[in-house]
Amino acid sequence: MSLPRRTRPRSPFRTAALAGTAVLAAAALTACSGGPGAAGADDEDGRGAKPATRISVNLSGKQAAAGEPVRVTLAEGTLKQVTVTASDGATLAGAVSADGRTWTSARKAAPGTSYTVEARDDRGGTARADFATAAPGKVNKLTLAPGKNTTVGIGQPLSIVFDHPVKNKAEVEKHLKVTTSNSTTGSWGWMQDWSGKDRVDWRPEKYWQPGTKVTLKAELNGIDSGEAGGWFVRDYTTGFTVGRNQLVKVDLDTHRLKLLRDGAVVKDIPVSGGTPGGDKASWRGRTVLMSKEGTINMRSETVGLGDAYDKMVDYSMRLTWSGMYAHAAPWNARYMGSANRSSGCIGMTDADARWVYEQVQVGDPFEVEGADAKGTQALNNGYGDWNVSWADWQAKSALR
Repeated sequence: MSLPRRTRPRSPFRTAALAGTAVLAAAALTACSGGPGAAGADDEDGRGAKPATRISVNLSGKQAAAGEPVRVTLAEGTLKQVTVTASDGATLAGAVSADGRTWTSARKAAPGTSYTVEARDDRGGTARADFATAAPGKVNKLTLAPGKNTTVGIGQPLSIVFDHPVKNKAEVEKHLKVTTSNSTTGSWGWMQDWSGKDRVDWRPEKYWQPGTKVTLKAELNGIDSGEAGGWFVRDYTTGFTVGRNQLVKVDLDTHRLKLLRDGAVVKDIPVSGGTPGGDKASWRGRTVLMSKEGTINMRSETVGLGDAYDKMVDYSMRLTWSGMYAHAAPWNARYMGSANRSSGCIGMTDADARWVYEQVQVGDPFEVEGADAKGTQALNNGYGDWNVSWADWQAKSALR
């Protein structure tokens, strides 16, 4: 059916159901050029009418399913331009197929969002359609570390903890885009966080190069976490800079702590680690300084050690979620440099702890070695990412 351009349709957005898609008839896509009654090669009946043209949109109505790309298909002719605009003003990028008949968005339609589709064909005809996606039953959110625009040490991984389970790990990982200023090679690795939530970290093959700028674009809006996880309803962007080349080495057998900068020892100080032979022993392995917490109250009952201690502790530097710190421990001074007699932490004199506290930066590696340990720090107990080989780390990616 064709429609003379002199005739005004009842509604320029009239739709009809067709094979599960929203269909816009010729009334919705009509030529903008030529005056009423003009004749020409495009005339179908000599009365100035254009041949009927139709487009279809795969999503329609007010409760369309989210998580699908938007597809606009032209029945005849060639699509020249398609614009899909969300209710917040953002537009979906996309591309026209090789035959010029179908436009597909690069991103998926997000839940709880209204969209306007505007299309133009090769004859100058235009069309518009509107649809809205159903609201999400559950929304998934995430927490990013390190903080945005921070400067961190060479061991700091990029870490994401999700509020709800992520069953569709591969789909989520595909939308986590990491770029660096020097093309650093790295990989995502999935685990269960110490909190019990799903977590994914991105680390390089080796420690970061100082000065590297790292950016994450998590283009998650419209991605389904999977069963019991809910939908992501926004994108996330963060970035950080890698600071100076610095790390701390702790030897539990010789009871020494060394701070190295650019490979050279800056200071070598005596320490006392955790008492060996039980739960009070320290963890060995390569960990990362999580935070500098200053003066805090440490109570043994919070880490499952009964009523062994309840102290205000100065210059506290967190190394694990389970409660292993490096800090000042003047009450243990007689053992520093000679024996491990703490309740699991790396203890120093007030003066040495203050000096270390002032020198280290969040993200600095702490490499702890020695026989006087209760085992290797778990992957999720803080940032134990460096305690697995590069091959084993890569195997933790959902895309491998």
